[in-house]
Formats: sequence, structure tokens, C-alpha cells
Amino acid sequence: HGPKIEDMLGIPQLSTGDMLRAAVGAQSEVGKKAQAVMKAGGLVSDDIVVGIIRDRIQEADCKFGFILDGFPRTQVQAKALDAMLSEEGACVTKVIELQVPDSVLEERICGRWIHKKSGRSYHVKYAPPKSMKVGADGKPVKESMIDDETGDALMQRPDDTAAALVKRLHGYHSETVPILDHYSPAGVVKSVNANQGMDGVWGEVLKALSRK
Repeated sequence: HGPKIEDMLGIPQLSTGDMLRAAVGAQSEVGKKAQAVMKAGGLVSDDIVVGIIRDRIQEADCKFGFILDGFPRTQVQAKALDAMLSEEGACVTKVIELQVPDSVLEERICGRWIHKKSGRSYHVKYAPPKSMKVGADGKPVKESMIDDETGDALMQRPDDTAAALVKRLHGYHSETVPILDHYSPAGVVKSVNANQGMDGVWGEVLKALSRK
């Protein structure tokens, strides 16, 4: 629903991965730091990521706000983000939690295919691309997974596997869920039942985004 929120509010969805690549490509000061760490095989620090966000939100399209996708993922990151936003005269105004039982997630995640450029998401069972063909093994034929609008090839993320999901869920419950407790006192956390059809989820997202 990120692209739909972007269109409705006229603000950009910022992915830390995309911002990182853009900063390295632009050879900004913080981008050079990130590049050096990645070349050495290290993980980019929270300070560098927050610096990249700081640079990105100075751009004109963030004047009225922005959506952070995939950050913060830990309480330490949330506090670093809050400190940076405070220096910029801003703060987190909404946190939307999409609630789905762990048992439902494996089918959803392992069947997910994405159009990288637009962020459009497909699912082999719930929202297949029009071009999808199923092989003799019951699985979709990779070459048939094509974006409905552009004809570009779709992709699956390497961590969208059953084995990776177990590890991701453990990390989510131990590291990311505490972020909700961090922001709850400010009254900005809204929960959405994401274990329903897309129209129902979108209706709850709209309600969560309202200022009432």
C-alpha cells in the first residue's frame, strides 16, 4: 500500500536500501562512508543510515513529509532517528503496525513477487500477474512472472523463503516490536488488521492515517 499512500498524500516512500544506493552513486560525504564500509564487507552503521535519511529529507519532495519503509527496525535506530528529526525540527507523526499472525506469513511471503522499480507487489495465490503460468510442479514459471503495467520481469527477494522467515520473525518480535512501545506514549501508533482482503486493509490504513 506504500505507493497508494504516496499518491494520496503526495509524499515519497523512502526505502533505506534505495537511499543507500543513491547516496553511494552520488558520492555524497555519507555515501562515501557507506561505500567504504560495504567494500570492506561490513554492515553500514545506524549513524550512517540516519545520516543518509537526513540528507534525503532535505530534498524538495519531502517538504510536506515522507514515509520510511524498513526503518527503524530496532529501538536503538528509533532513538537515533528521533534525535536526528528533532534537530531538523520534525518528529515521527504516525507509526502503522500491520498485524498478521505468524502462521499466515509463510504462505504470503514465500508466494510474493515484486516489481522492483515501482514497488508493486504480486502473489502467486492472491494477486498473480496476468501473465503467470504454472509448471508441472505446481509452482509459477519464473519467465512468466511479468509486471502487468510495464512488462518488466518480476523478482523474489532472497529472504522470502521459509527458512529465512523463521529468523526474520524472531528478529521482528525481539527487536522491532519494542519500537511500538517506544512510540505508543506519543499516541502515534495505529494497528491495522492485515489478515484480510486488500480493500479491507486499505480501509483500515486510511482510517489510521486520518488526523481525527
